[in-house]
Amino acid sequence: MTGGILSARVFFDGLAMTPRLAHPEGVAVSADGAVWCGTENGDVMRIAPDGSRCECVANTGGFLLGLAIDDAGLVYACDLVKACIWRIDPLTRGATVFARGPVIPNFPVVDLARGCLYVSDSGGFGKVGPGVWRFDLKTGAGTLWCDHAFNFANGMALSPDGNSLMVVETFASSVAQVAINADGSAGAVKTLVTGIQLLPDGLAFDAAGNLFVSCYEPSRIYRFSTSGKLEIYFDEPTAHLLCHPTNIAFRGSTLFTANLGRWHISAIETNTTGLPLPLIR
Repeated sequence: MTGGILSARVFFDGLAMTPRLAHPEGVAVSADGAVWCGTENGDVMRIAPDGSRCECVANTGGFLLGLAIDDAGLVYACDLVKACIWRIDPLTRGATVFARGPVIPNFPVVDLARGCLYVSDSGGFGKVGPGVWRFDLKTGAGTLWCDHAFNFANGMALSPDGNSLMVVETFASSVAQVAINADGSAGAVKTLVTGIQLLPDGLAFDAAGNLFVSCYEPSRIYRFSTSGKLEIYFDEPTAHLLCHPTNIAFRGSTLFTANLGRWHISAIETNTTGLPLPLIR
């Protein structure tokens, strides 16, 4: 654990609620400060900004992985069981299929500048292959965008300058960087981060450009600095406060983590600040 940690706590415990906050994997923060997550039962959950309450906004009947939220407040959720990406409208509480294509749609990233949604395709356990898909935010039309052979493409994050996409390769214990060409096509792919022990899952940038990496195993968060230094930022050997953390998301200086091994969302107060949230138009 580094000196950057101010405190860490359980932000919301969903063990005793109905429906239960059952093994959340995805976590995202909306412009109003609410924390969103999905469950193994397909529940799309909204947690109040202060963590005082939680409500189920929609249910897909599947198993939800990564989440993302656009500037209109619409929630995009990757579904392992249904093999699709859902779009959830918080106002109508409706969930509609936004797109299909990836074998295992794992994690979505909204690119407002280009009006698209990137989705990682994990393919399957032990299978090395493509890749990352790209879908139009208005129509849902899309195709395979990056055909690089990833070793289980997982969590992703758009770089602060918007010129590249970071992709976790879980079973390579690394993070790849995909350049985004001027015409929006996928460019060169290179390995950006190595030395992670053992299974990275989620990514989030802070405002200074440092990349935070959450690990499913062990229960740990790394920070990869702009100078290229990889360090353990938070380590949880008991796997309780953090229990197989998957995706992570900043709200100001608070880093939220989903815990696939338990029933809660954790919050780590840091001395850094995440990238600004998109404003709802």
